[in-house]
Order: sequence, then structure tokens, then C-alpha cells
Amino acid sequence: MSNSHYNNYQQQPHSSNGDAEYQHQQMVHQPQRFSNGHGMKSVAVPDMCLFCFEVLDCELNNVDGPSVPMFSNDAYPLFVTWKIGRDKRLRGCIGTFSAMELHHGLREYALTSAFKDSRFAPISRDEMPRLTVSVSILQNFEEAQGHLDWQLGVHGIRIEFLTERGCKRTATYLPQVATEQGWDQLQTIDSLLRKGGYRAAITQELRKSIKLTRYRSQEIQMHYKEYREHQERRAQFGKVQC
Repeated sequence: MSNSHYNNYQQQPHSSNGDAEYQHQQMVHQPQRFSNGHGMKSVAVPDMCLFCFEVLDCELNNVDGPSVPMFSNDAYPLFVTWKIGRDKRLRGCIGTFSAMELHHGLREYALTSAFKDSRFAPISRDEMPRLTVSVSILQNFEEAQGHLDWQLGVHGIRIEFLTERGCKRTATYLPQVATEQGWDQLQTIDSLLRKGGYRAAITQELRKSIKLTRYRSQEIQMHYKEYREHQERRAQFGKVQC
């Protein structure tokens, strides 16, 4: 991430959203104050996924493009997630809690999540046909009243806590992570503490000391096959007969 990127584990570029296996290690761009994403305005559209595929396609094939997209260029916190195969294994997931203009933000994080997620090798051109991309637009940030003041499947959560050595750490999960893993709230909190680098025994006292911010996310996803079908239709419409 550009500027003051923030890793879930320590301050350094980018933020990833992870879990144990589905470890969305989303390197989180950490702002001084959370943006509320303009309320729950409907923002996420399929063209955002098309754009992310186009950005990655052009980069892997060393060609210019894509052109400026037609969707909104308002500023929002966002994440881009790449998954691969029929079982949709995580292949890269990085985003930012800083509100970014969508055209620039999606272009940046489509590539950052594809090539710079430290848990994975960079995505290769051969992998493209098996990819699925997800775009998450984050909204409605609220400071919770406690570590359980959020709803499974509704809220994403970001926690801030002190490690056993007294170091401040943060970590986040997008709203879908806990339900995809089949976790309850306590399992989610404990997994997030481990993700953030806490290694000692997790106690109820520690859980209660967490500062938790909850948020909502609009997510939209697309498989490579849909992207190619769109590209082929566009090429067909672009043909001109004399």
C-alpha cells in the first residue's frame, strides 16, 4: 500500500485480512480515523471485478491499459481478493482502511494482492483461467462497546490489542471470513488475536481489553470465465463491417 501502509502485524506497507487457513492476510492501510464509507450507499458493481481482471491481464501480458472505468470514482476503504480453483483457495488478499478513489484504489490493490501478498508467490499468467476475483467496499465503521458487540456474517471486525510484550497490534477479518470458516464469535476473536501475533494463553481478561471496530462490506465477485465472455462480447460489438 502506498503512503503509511499498515500490516496486521506491524507497521509497514499494506494490510491483509486473514484467518488460520483462509488467512486473508490483508495488509491494512491504516488511517488516523476510520472513514464511514458514506453510509450504506450501494457501490459495488460487476464492472469493478472486470476492471481488476483487466488490470491483472494487462500487467501479466505487458500491455497498456485498461482505460478509465465507467463506475463511480468516489473514495472508499477497499479490499481485493484473488482465489483459485473450484474450491476457491485463497491466492492473495490485500486492501486498505483508508478511503481511496475507486479507480486508483482498485487498480493498485488488484496488482498488490496478486503480486505482493507475502504468503504466496506472485500470480502467474498460467493461473489466470482458474482465478476468481472479489472486490469488497467497506462502509459504516463503528466503535464497538465490547469484543462481542458485532454480528456474525454482518460485520467485519478490526481489533487493536497489546501483545504479551506490551506491543500494540491490530488485525482484521472481512465479514465473510468467520461464517466461511464456521466460527462463533469467540473463535473468531481468538483466531484474530493469533493472526495479529499474540502467542501467549488467551484469557477472558485479554478479550475484554480489546478495542474493536466493526464495519460492513459490499462484496462482489467474478470468475475468469465471466471476464473472458465479457471481453469476447465487447470485441464482437466493436467489429465494423463495410
